[in-house]
Amino acid sequence: MLNEHSAHALSRILIVDDEPLNLRVLKQILQDSYKLMFATSAQQAFELLQHDKPDLILLDVMMPDITGFELCANLKARSDLADIPVIFVTALKDEIDESNGLELGAVDYITKPVSPAIVRARVKTHLSLVKVDELKRTRLQVVEQLGRAAEYKDNETGLHVKRMSHYAQILALAAGYSTEWAEELLHAAPMHDIGKIGTPDHILLKPGKLTEDEMVIMRQHTCIGADILGECDSSLMATASQVARWHHEKWDGSGYPDGLAGAEIPIAARIVALADVFDALTSERPYKQAWTVDAALAFITSQSGKHFDPQLVPLLIDNLPKLLAIKAKWADRLNP
Repeated sequence: MLNEHSAHALSRILIVDDEPLNLRVLKQILQDSYKLMFATSAQQAFELLQHDKPDLILLDVMMPDITGFELCANLKARSDLADIPVIFVTALKDEIDESNGLELGAVDYITKPVSPAIVRARVKTHLSLVKVDELKRTRLQVVEQLGRAAEYKDNETGLHVKRMSHYAQILALAAGYSTEWAEELLHAAPMHDIGKIGTPDHILLKPGKLTEDEMVIMRQHTCIGADILGECDSSLMATASQVARWHHEKWDGSGYPDGLAGAEIPIAARIVALADVFDALTSERPYKQAWTVDAALAFITSQSGKHFDPQLVPLLIDNLPKLLAIKAKWADRLNP
């Protein structure tokens, strides 16, 4: 018998079918492994969804008033319900009908009369995918919060981190990297300054110019950040560690902490370095005025092949409208 804890951990499935017999058959197949909800119409299904969001929906196609196809389309149009996977359970076998359902956003089809083994296998597979997606979302939320940790000790803003991360994604795509890698960089970039949580406040928050000794300590944030993120099997964290350690390296080898030059600097760090400086220059801070975009581009162009990868600078200029759209979307609101 399931204990109370495991009962609460059961995945929830909404079964929608206008035929009570079909509901009973699916109940018999699934009741021992999942928490089930039942609806005999689209209207009843919507009423249930208002207060209890399931992990999966098994949906009949041929129902009176509102068909399963129409119900699926309505679900996918709702931002709060669109992520629920829908499996059609239907007697329809026409390929056009199947294609129509998949185009509407369904993830699978199960044909009637149902096979218990197939029902269990398909449900288990798609619920596993739901858990993978949930784990990914949770991981990214943790990563984002980790990236914000440094902001509590720095004079940068959270919007700076958001803007430069999106700039980095745009540059990665412009450089020909895959959508998947560009998205990974989007999530890794916010952690570029995580090492600043290990920098003493009297140095990090000093209003004036740092002494040479203080600058040595300040520069250690790159290594501290890489140590915090550490070595792990996660591709995302590995990219974040690269960005944290090497985003202050320069193309000509005059950067820190390791004096890497050219292609020795990982591409993720090269992209983030450019995105970070562009946003820093064009953003107002309590201690400085924002540079104009033209002035920032002139400086960045002058540093092509010195500070910045010379192949990335033209991409920033070519994609300036996209960058400015991001800048406007997440503009700083400084207190007067």
